Amino acid sequence: MTAATSARREVGPHDALRRASALVPILRERSAQAEQLRRVPSDSVRDLLASGLIRIGTPDRFGGVGLDIDTAFAVSWELGRGCGSTAWCYAVWTTHNWWLGHFPEQCQEEYFADGSDTLSSSALNPANGTAERVSGGFRVSGRWTFSSGVDAADWVMVACGAAPDDRLWLLLPRVDYEVVDTWFASGLRGTGSNDVVVRDVFVPEHRTINPYRVGDSDRTGWELHKRASYGVPLRVFTEWALAAPVIGMAQGVVDEFTSRAQRGAGRGRAADSAALRLRLAKASAEVDTARTLHRADVREILDRAGQGGSFSPLERARYVRDASFTVNLCVRAVNRLYESSGARAMMDAEPIQRLHRDVHAASHHQALNWDFAAEQFGRLTLGHDS
Repeated sequence: MTAATSARREVGPHDALRRASALVPILRERSAQAEQLRRVPSDSVRDLLASGLIRIGTPDRFGGVGLDIDTAFAVSWELGRGCGSTAWCYAVWTTHNWWLGHFPEQCQEEYFADGSDTLSSSALNPANGTAERVSGGFRVSGRWTFSSGVDAADWVMVACGAAPDDRLWLLLPRVDYEVVDTWFASGLRGTGSNDVVVRDVFVPEHRTINPYRVGDSDRTGWELHKRASYGVPLRVFTEWALAAPVIGMAQGVVDEFTSRAQRGAGRGRAADSAALRLRLAKASAEVDTARTLHRADVREILDRAGQGGSFSPLERARYVRDASFTVNLCVRAVNRLYESSGARAMMDAEPIQRLHRDVHAASHHQALNWDFAAEQFGRLTLGHDS
């Protein structure tokens, strides 16, 4: 083990959270700039890279810090208090580096060839993409939407295929795709979730995976890295990665509401308004519950995977239900506080309105759709498995 590797492994969960906490006021100060730019400011990207927090998702053999993905989720909670868009992109970039550990070894070596802080975005709705099998790989064309963090990324993952059995995620370097500036949104404006266009590009077989097999019949990640999270089916963790920053955004609203009330801002001081105090108590309990449920389920998943356990369809549906429910709780919490924040909360300079919009925008992500998750869980629970 080299001295550099040893130093990297000395980073523990508490140190990671300390570094994230130090970034919160900086990201909060830049949150308006992120909205104006419609992407994460370059200074914030550099700060995240310099902090080493991106490498939590990177496999150890490629410069990771010896922590598992649950620490990245906790970091996302913390960063979300400062800037929802930056926290969202952090969660995406870090989770993608974890995903890379599931790809064939040759692909991992290519991706991390320029360093452990390589960034990737993704666009995983397969509806507008095609992958034609050819010798040695696929010819890929299409246009994909909602590629968060794409401006800072050197790679992108796109999805093709009509059904789980033939679904592919394909990894392409920056030279092989075009970014189209389309991200004009009501919330998460700083994520730069632009469109990606690919025109008849060859993608070798080793830069593809079937996400419905990874972690199940395809055990590449576990065989190469022996990390507990690589014993988990990839799609079991998709929702948790996106839910984590939303909890931080909701906590940011609780923090700001509390600060405003203590300063006497808004319709009444907390010391003088029972209604305001009750709203704060209920909203903060909802956010705390979301965080506790998130932490408990992720720990359960990692413990089971570390012991070689499997995940039944009903258990997987429960995890999706719970991840979506954490976001549902956050939506309720921010609505409750925004409604009592007074007219000034609508102003562009106020963090509450920005975080309120960010939470709502995140809740519209397909992976966090409560109605779908709830219906799927209910269907399986009642024995309707066809």
